[in-house]
Amino acid sequence: MTKMEVTIDHIGARGDGIVETDKGPIYVPLTLPGEEVTIELEGNRGSLLEITSASPDRQKPPCVHFGTCGGCALQHQSAKTYLEWKRQQVVRALRAQGIDAPVNDIHACAPQSRRRANFGAMRTRKTVKFGFFERGTHTIVDLANCPVIAPEIESVMPALAKLVAPGLTRKGQASVAVTLTSSGLDVDVTGGKKDPDLALREQLAIRAHEADIARLSWDGEIISERRAPMLCLSGIEVALPPGAFLQATHEGEIQLVSMVVDGVGNAKTVIDLYAGCGTFSLALAKARKVHAVEGAAAQCASLETAVNRFGPAIGLKPLTVERRDLARRPLGSIELNKFEAVVIDPPRAGAASQIEDLAWSDVPTVVSVSCNPATFARDARTLIGGGYRLESTTPLDQFLWSPHIEMVGIFKKG
Repeated sequence: MTKMEVTIDHIGARGDGIVETDKGPIYVPLTLPGEEVTIELEGNRGSLLEITSASPDRQKPPCVHFGTCGGCALQHQSAKTYLEWKRQQVVRALRAQGIDAPVNDIHACAPQSRRRANFGAMRTRKTVKFGFFERGTHTIVDLANCPVIAPEIESVMPALAKLVAPGLTRKGQASVAVTLTSSGLDVDVTGGKKDPDLALREQLAIRAHEADIARLSWDGEIISERRAPMLCLSGIEVALPPGAFLQATHEGEIQLVSMVVDGVGNAKTVIDLYAGCGTFSLALAKARKVHAVEGAAAQCASLETAVNRFGPAIGLKPLTVERRDLARRPLGSIELNKFEAVVIDPPRAGAASQIEDLAWSDVPTVVSVSCNPATFARDARTLIGGGYRLESTTPLDQFLWSPHIEMVGIFKKG
């Protein structure tokens, strides 16, 4: 390893400070543009030893675990420059695809608003380690607190560690996905002991009761369900299947729904691709005929049940649900042309196959929701190549102090 002094040029897409050299970039976490720092270099990674000249945008991180815990990358950056950096990630991604289109101001995310968290858990000889992973490692940081997640999750972390302890092994790490719902916490554990026997199931169920957990699932199998985890989506109660997709924050969900509804405008028929449990479909169906397409059977069933139970009472327009794997069997242009607007919210990898068919359709409006600027820009390039124009893109920060960012793009044909 080599000790050297460098000046940080800019922040990269993963939140690390970057030093440009003739031999390629050097990545230095926990630094800011313009800072003069001393680092220890190994390969193309620099470990920060000392800041000799700090940026005026540097602030005191609000979390005592920052720098060790790998959950956050940018707590040391002032809010104004942090939000503009995120907006610029979308601008740069579009420009990399040759797209010069307006990118609106970013919607900020409040601390303690994340309603979903994925913890690591591992049994040691004397105790249980429960928390997030250290930066760049598989070592678990025991958390005393977290300024990102909702207080209802933060307060129950010690009880969650106690809950999962009997089902852990010393040979591997378990993942504990926790979701805050309107009826309590939904806990889904993977990677623990396989096929728990009756004694372990009883022990887990007792501890879930003691922690007032709404539902506990183990490798997808429900161990205990005291209350069905419910979501209120646009005023309609929907049961959340284990492992189902959900927007990271409630406030972010409200903003996204508002942007999607505004984006489809006066369209009377809408198809919602990758519809999940109906985050957008239910809002759209209050004034439009909607066809929701989703690949996960459990999410389709939850949406259909909610529509059948509550739809007539609140006057929902017709909302039909189709189970279909859009990655393997995308809708063709003839199928898409039946609709006046398309809403698409694919996974991080984007929806290259579906976008190709959509690009050559005659659908007047496409509203694209994405959590990955690179695949959003790639898919936007395809749509533009098919005759669409990108009217606007609006970023939204649902992943506070991390490099991840959400965005909504509005495309018009012609």
